[in-house]
Amino acid sequence: MSLAVQPAGLPDGASAPVSAIKTRVVSARYRRPFQISSGISTELISLVVEVHTADGAVGIGETSPMTAYTGETLAGVQAAIEEHLAPALIGRDPLDRAGAHVVMDGVLRGQQVAKSGLDIALYDLAGRLSGWPVHAILGGSVRDRVQTTWVVGLGTLDEMAAEAAEYAERGFMHLKVKGGQDPAKDLELIRAVRAAIPDDAELCLDANEGYDATTALPYLAKMSAAGLTLLEQPLPRWDLAGLVRLRERLDVRVMVDESMHSLHDAMEIARRGAADVLNIKILKVGGLHRALQIANVAEAAGLAVKVGSMPELGVATLAAVHLAAAVPGATVAADLVGPLMVDEDPLAPSVFADCDGWIDVPQGPGLGHEV
Repeated sequence: MSLAVQPAGLPDGASAPVSAIKTRVVSARYRRPFQISSGISTELISLVVEVHTADGAVGIGETSPMTAYTGETLAGVQAAIEEHLAPALIGRDPLDRAGAHVVMDGVLRGQQVAKSGLDIALYDLAGRLSGWPVHAILGGSVRDRVQTTWVVGLGTLDEMAAEAAEYAERGFMHLKVKGGQDPAKDLELIRAVRAAIPDDAELCLDANEGYDATTALPYLAKMSAAGLTLLEQPLPRWDLAGLVRLRERLDVRVMVDESMHSLHDAMEIARRGAADVLNIKILKVGGLHRALQIANVAEAAGLAVKVGSMPELGVATLAAVHLAAAVPGATVAADLVGPLMVDEDPLAPSVFADCDGWIDVPQGPGLGHEV
């Protein structure tokens, strides 16, 4: 669908104004159903967002709600864009990305997944208009290649250990396994996966809020002793006090995901000492503009960053590649796996082909996609 109106007047020297915003749904089937503790998905569904200017330039973004994780639906995200956010951006200078967020926040509270699709399209457009890659617009690139995790969804212990071993052999030296349903079983999983992957491979467990601090602590301590190197969101998103206590008692780094949806969340997590690592998911926090702000808070607080994934398809994953390249503190392997988890990604560029655990950062204008 699309929305277009007569552009409003702009200051002298401004870019041609936004004249139309279009959305369309794309999807791809997972190679195997992707299951986390909050639900299971057989298909990765995304919304492509196009921002057009009056002189014919186009920027293309993507967003994906992953309803079991965010609680938002595709129809709701599309309606938020078409009925509220797009009308507010028509006629504006497309290069005024900070102003775009002020306007979007003024007409609609929350809805970060919807706002992220427009934000990514505006960054892609700015790159195409300037001839710069997005990482240059974000401040420059501190790395030319970005390491990616391989994410192993829930399954049987043997299935998960075998998948981790397979991808470690392909070159993925940071493995994340999903858990959170039973800490005793997750301890068995960590021991099995640790035995199946190289000694120098990093191992992360993502519990997706599944544990209770009191009952899980003894098992988490044993997981740490068994070779777990990173623990992601073990407790409910609201339990920052519990995360603080776990950090005090465990010899493993703690990473937050569901606890952090905004710049304000990041500040509170840093203030209370509730994490060692912030998992910044571009779609969850409202786009690249907000993600970079959060990365700056992490840097000031001495926290490491992982650039995460919902997951999403190729366009939004490319946005994550550029962010990971531009953020000095993004020292934990990113989650750039969406295009690798589906049968055929309609948005994926060649940069994801034959991935060996590393993604080359695109150097062409914009995001570097082939849409």
